[in-house]
Amino acid sequence: MKVALAYSGGLDTTVIIKWLQEKYGAEVITVTVDVGQEEDFEAIAERAKLSGASKHYYIDAKERFTKEFVARAIKANALYEGEYPLTAALSRPLIAEETVKVALKENADAVAHGCTGKGNDQIRFEVTFAALAPGIKIFAPVREWNMSRDEEIEYALSRKLPIHPKKSRFSIDENLWGRSIEAAELEDPWIEPPQEAFKLVAPLENTPDEAEEVTIGFEKGVPVSLNGEELPLIEIIKRLNKIGGKHGFGIVDHVEDRVVGIKSREVYEAPAALMLIKAHADLEKMALGGRHLMFKQLVDRQWCYMVYAGLWVDPLMDSLNAFIDTSQENVTGEVRIKLYKGSARIVGRRAERPVYSMAMATYSRESAFDQKMAEGFVRIWGLETVLGRAALRRKE
Repeated sequence: MKVALAYSGGLDTTVIIKWLQEKYGAEVITVTVDVGQEEDFEAIAERAKLSGASKHYYIDAKERFTKEFVARAIKANALYEGEYPLTAALSRPLIAEETVKVALKENADAVAHGCTGKGNDQIRFEVTFAALAPGIKIFAPVREWNMSRDEEIEYALSRKLPIHPKKSRFSIDENLWGRSIEAAELEDPWIEPPQEAFKLVAPLENTPDEAEEVTIGFEKGVPVSLNGEELPLIEIIKRLNKIGGKHGFGIVDHVEDRVVGIKSREVYEAPAALMLIKAHADLEKMALGGRHLMFKQLVDRQWCYMVYAGLWVDPLMDSLNAFIDTSQENVTGEVRIKLYKGSARIVGRRAERPVYSMAMATYSRESAFDQKMAEGFVRIWGLETVLGRAALRRKE
């Protein structure tokens, strides 16, 4: 049996290599997908081979992740439950797809992942695996063996696997779009996350005493410039992570509803993601009418749920993306954000072809709005309410 394993290089997936060999006599091919996590990929490849992998694939997917996944998240104002910018969730279908590609190329009989049975990632991987490679065998060893971390370490040491001490007591997942931080004392929702949990965002006491302003330019809903300089989206994200983090902005700390039915306390660092989504949503208010915005908010919410719930490859996503893409045709312009002591406040915006009309909105004598027109409108608008109250009085 030949198995393609989505390999992060951590304890779980390193142990999985040996476990698949011992339990199924499998030949294991490891697949590491680079979505912007800061890792030593040469060391990961070496660890995979020392653990028994017959072949290792490194796939640089940063550009694809940014253009095909992150850009869509920005256009969809993607904040799950109004908080989480889908940092890890967005990367999973891409990692799963690249693993499937390797499996098909290598004529593998199965694919495998290192997700637990408690989280959302098992769904994200397995739904994508099943949709893109129908009938392929899927292994979820962590879920099947039900080992504790201590038992995994004992297993690894007994087989002389090249594991290394954890860099942090927290469970951390990171990519270009942000960092997810879980476990240890963070499992108690009452405890404030210690500063050592963070990497991108500075403590407020260490932030500059002067505000800094950035201007983000958008074209059809996608960021294309920063402070007037045209840049690739990947570079805009990198720069905004540094700028936002420097000013103490970019932390999300909330209680989240997982797909499996349990709640979890989640902490994220995502300065660029939060700034870009905030700016984009603001620019949409200039470029789209009220009814358009109201309906798009419903679509955005469903889009977020689909990504969070591992349904990136579901046909409904094609329809949602088609609507979102058409809604962005007029979302071109700039947004100014002022950063100071943990806040990112929008202080200005302008659209290339705004629905907003200053001539209509102004209260000055230059106003183009004829107030007399409103009298009949108000009466007709409230007619149903007036008639409804009258009907209730007749009942009394």
